[in-house]
Amino acid sequence: MVYIREAHPSNAWQMAVNVRENIVFTDPSTFEERSTRAESCVRKLGIRIPALVDDVVDGVEAAYTGWPDRLYVIARDGRVAYKSAPGPFGFEPEAMEASLRKTVAGGN
Repeated sequence: MVYIREAHPSNAWQMAVNVRENIVFTDPSTFEERSTRAESCVRKLGIRIPALVDDVVDGVEAAYTGWPDRLYVIARDGRVAYKSAPGPFGFEPEAMEASLRKTVAGGN
């Protein structure tokens, strides 16, 4: 998982549900602030896979078009083996699983 940016910052597009659930953050302006937001996100969502943090100029997001949510399988050689449509409605778990199994088995 790569945390690319705050989805609904209070200084931009704040959602009522975020206010109700006390998830109110400004858009981070430093890597340290972004890392703190990412840690909070991982903890609150109970994410159990490793999470990396994109830099504040969104280099990973720009390279992989990660906004809105996307799911990827990256092969050992760095090639994108699977890229979902924008999520969450574009997610196809079965297709991603098939790609992941093929990639792990070495079938790229």
